[in-house]
Amino acid sequence: MKILIATGNEGKRREMLEVLKDLSEINFLSLQDFPKVEEPEETGSTFEENALQKAKFFANEFQIPAIGEDSGLIIEAFPDKFGLKTRREIPNKNDQEWLDVFLDMLRGQENRRATFYSASAFFDPQTNKKHVVLGTCSGVITENPQTSLEPGIPVSAVFIPEGYDCVYSAMNKKEKNEVSHRGWSMRGMVEFLDSIL
Repeated sequence: MKILIATGNEGKRREMLEVLKDLSEINFLSLQDFPKVEEPEETGSTFEENALQKAKFFANEFQIPAIGEDSGLIIEAFPDKFGLKTRREIPNKNDQEWLDVFLDMLRGQENRRATFYSASAFFDPQTNKKHVVLGTCSGVITENPQTSLEPGIPVSAVFIPEGYDCVYSAMNKKEKNEVSHRGWSMRGMVEFLDSIL
């Protein structure tokens, strides 16, 4: 079975594969294996809707089952910012510039609590079978990066999950996958894929 991991974000794809790789019966492909197309505009009102929108778009475009993912950060101090538009909240910036602006916005805030969300969605264009999973992880944003930045996922250097004393990026892959929003989402997706194999 072949399934397309429908994200152009290499950091996200790498994290998704870390969990999905145990499904040895499936050959997971990337967007680099197909002709380049513009990613669809995200118009959903939830992470789940956006993830399914991406999965459907690429599945129909290339006629192959696809997994889409949408994630973001909801920050208690800024309830009307970030969320579904986390990366787009600070446009046209590389990872380091984006994180610098992000931390400047939080400078002086006593409440630095935040929750990460990750929705993953499967869609098969031949059967119209779909499945959506949502994973979350709450924690706090540090004042400064605690590690070097991981490409595509800069907030991992400043987010400490509840019950831990280090940021995502300081964890080993196994530990991060056990606690992170994307880890929870992908484990739910593994259970689903296991059930249809």
